[in-house]
Amino acid sequence: MSPRVLTLSVLTCALALGACKRADTLAPGAPAPATAPATSAKPTAPVDDNLNAVLWVQTSAEYQAATTTVYRAAADKLDVALKEKNWDALVTGERGNAATGLPPAVVMDVDETVLDNSPYQARLVSQGKEYDEVTWDAWVAEKKAKAVPGVVEFAKAASAKGVTILYLSNRAVHLKDATIANLKAVGMPVKDDSVFLGLGTVVEGCEQNGSEKDCRRRLAGQQYRVLMQFGDQLGDFVQVTANTRDGRAQLLDEYGDWFGERWFMLPNPTYGSWEPALFNNDWAQPREARREAKRAALNLAP
Repeated sequence: MSPRVLTLSVLTCALALGACKRADTLAPGAPAPATAPATSAKPTAPVDDNLNAVLWVQTSAEYQAATTTVYRAAADKLDVALKEKNWDALVTGERGNAATGLPPAVVMDVDETVLDNSPYQARLVSQGKEYDEVTWDAWVAEKKAKAVPGVVEFAKAASAKGVTILYLSNRAVHLKDATIANLKAVGMPVKDDSVFLGLGTVVEGCEQNGSEKDCRRRLAGQQYRVLMQFGDQLGDFVQVTANTRDGRAQLLDEYGDWFGERWFMLPNPTYGSWEPALFNNDWAQPREARREAKRAALNLAP
């Protein structure tokens, strides 16, 4: 027997004798000391910044009411936009010559504007993960996204008036087939493959800057008179040159009057370019560091 085993044996005996000695010192008839019940601690649910946001989109009547309100308000503006020949929802520098009789169109972002991807976000929350291109592409390939409430009714009404729906999305061009299939499955009008302007679409004479959409909006303006734009982020409507709180506020001041007239913003609390504006657009920081920067941005009242 090794010295280690011998030592353990001696220790075991000593402990056993000690236990017997303690039992012998109990007064006759005294109850044995109570043993604390074994507890099985339940694992604590991991903290996730997106939990409430995703649940709001998926379960609240308020979300459905908000998106339906946006699309009904837009439908009420369609006839006015069609009749006014110079009506154009693209900013100067992106629009074409609307007065030359270009056919009418509306530009729509896809994700969280037309298609609801909250199940993908819910999976990330439940698994404690963050967005990545592999899981995103796999989700798109499933073609299971549902329509955002109100959008199909609006799109069908616009299409019936001869308005083409253009899908200007930051889904990569290799996701075009799956995206178009999903759009058709939920009842959205799709004239042909050309109406999908995904990330990577080549626009002659315009250099793509990251995921900005200005080049593709210019392409839309060359071919159509854009009556309205729909999106869930500021960059869906105009180029964001400085993604900071001040830079974004300046754009809102400049184009604020366009919202509710030519631009229609959909609510999306689950993600967006507003979030990295709070931590210097540095996604390389650890998740906790990004969370601390967001907590520091809270307004606790002056």
